[in-house]
Amino acid sequence: MVTELREGSETLSSFISALKCFLCFSAVGHVPPLLTVLSPSTKELQQGKATLMCVANKGFPSDWTLSWEVVGSSSSSWEESRSPGVLQKDGLYSWSSTLRLSADQWEKVTCQAKRGSKDPVLETFRRDQCSQS
Repeated sequence: MVTELREGSETLSSFISALKCFLCFSAVGHVPPLLTVLSPSTKELQQGKATLMCVANKGFPSDWTLSWEVVGSSSSSWEESRSPGVLQKDGLYSWSSTLRLSADQWEKVTCQAKRGSKDPVLETFRRDQCSQS
């Protein structure tokens, strides 16, 4: 009985914490995500391909959209895919977008997180940042 009470108390405590986070973020309206662009592997670059991933963490609410701007390539020569937002334990969301293109057809990429009329969050990665050892 004591164990059940403890487990129930922990569950209730977790629920209350999540509810407080949700109410706090709702009052603020939005929390811009932190963006990180992950570089392609050396092996992949040597094969003439490049896959970059933009990871967005700790954003709120879940309706931020990720997009790419590519300098040095036409939009018909690359493809992108996106994952839906995933609610984390802290009440914030994480999601990602993957960009695939030829290794020699880009100079820099910018991942952009947008939500309505808010200023976008940007993270840029340049081809010369790739290590090709």
